[in-house]
Amino acid sequence: MATSKLRILYSEDDPDNREMTCLILGHKGFEIVCPDSPQDVLRMAREDRFDAFLLDSWMPGMSGVELCERIREFDSHTPIIFYSAAVFPSDKDRAIAAGAQAYITKPSRLFDIGTPCMHTGRIALFTILLMNLLA
Repeated sequence: MATSKLRILYSEDDPDNREMTCLILGHKGFEIVCPDSPQDVLRMAREDRFDAFLLDSWMPGMSGVELCERIREFDSHTPIIFYSAAVFPSDKDRAIAAGAQAYITKPSRLFDIGTPCMHTGRIALFTILLMNLLA
């Protein structure tokens, strides 16, 4: 029985970071979709099914927190993980309050295992793999 790939929708405004992250995750067996703008992420999140959303905090036109809130208006169950260089506790707090399940700072080798609302199962595995791949 074949295991399906985790399908991830990734929002990152920096083209180099986006390309690198997409290549790494794709090489490791994830199906990763990497649109160019948060507006495209929002449209795709409405139109298609993903196993997780991976969001950056700082993007032109719409912050990651705003994008998270907008996704939560129509999707309350798909896990949202922030992968961001915004390192202040208030950045993490805003993301979690907006509906994210986890917050990973970049670059990072460590992850706060005590993140509130951390999902178990496939998304926890994805989070652990992501931490190691992008460290």
